Amino acid sequence: MTVTFEILCIGNEILSGTIVNTNAYWLSKIITQAGGFVKRITVAEDDVNEISLAIKESLVRESNWLIICGGLGPTYDDKTLEGLALALQIDLVLDKTAIEMLKKSYSRYSSNHRLDKTRLKMARIPKGSIPIQNPVGSAPSILIEASKEGTGDSTSIFSSSSIAADSSNRMIVCLPGVPKEMKAIFLESMLPKIKKMIGEFHFIETTHEVTDVSEAMLAPIVSRIVQSNSPDLIYLKTHPIAFTHNNNKPKLRLQIVSKGRNLHEVQSRYDKIFNAIVGEILRLNGRIFDCKTLGL
Repeated sequence: MTVTFEILCIGNEILSGTIVNTNAYWLSKIITQAGGFVKRITVAEDDVNEISLAIKESLVRESNWLIICGGLGPTYDDKTLEGLALALQIDLVLDKTAIEMLKKSYSRYSSNHRLDKTRLKMARIPKGSIPIQNPVGSAPSILIEASKEGTGDSTSIFSSSSIAADSSNRMIVCLPGVPKEMKAIFLESMLPKIKKMIGEFHFIETTHEVTDVSEAMLAPIVSRIVQSNSPDLIYLKTHPIAFTHNNNKPKLRLQIVSKGRNLHEVQSRYDKIFNAIVGEILRLNGRIFDCKTLGL
């Protein structure tokens, strides 16, 4: 069973073009390489009702995971947890474990820290959720399990030795918007659980620069390969770059991905696709150069 994800990023600064949404890019890459499938990326403004609406719309689409980035801090415009509580129709509560996590975080900076009302805002989390320690910042992340019947036992995902992709439950995780903090928490606390849910998975990806051959010239063989393979097992895409300055001939980037649970089959499928593509490029008097190879 394919484990599906949606990513919801919160922040007016993204919608206004003030910053680039690198969090969604990074998360999509890591999740895809682990064997998950990102179905949708959404951005919502710093508004409780808009955040709540985006969460409810995601839950209707029934992805296994909803990953929310941003809006966990102490300032007036950090409204993610309030929006999540509204969407799930549950209360925000001052959580003792989250308070201890905040104390631990602030102790890294000073032994004389005080949790005032502003800082304690970060420890008010939706009832039934569990806080996750932020190893490099202040605001804890939270994890909550939502089902059609309401919220479930979120702690079970951390205590169980194996996790099933139960279509009736949705795992919602809220991560900080600061990229360094988001990456640290996701890699340390969430990715191992996601990989356990997905199971054994292998991913081979290479990118190549192709010159003297246009996208239209390669389109027939690309279409034949895509149509003869399951979309769950390959991804093949050409990306036009530019014409070369000296001879006005086309230039493009070629992306080849083979993935699956059996390493031998993944490698064999990749080799077959690569050889077919290279053969066609050479037949068309084009040239191909390696750019990057990734194997997991």
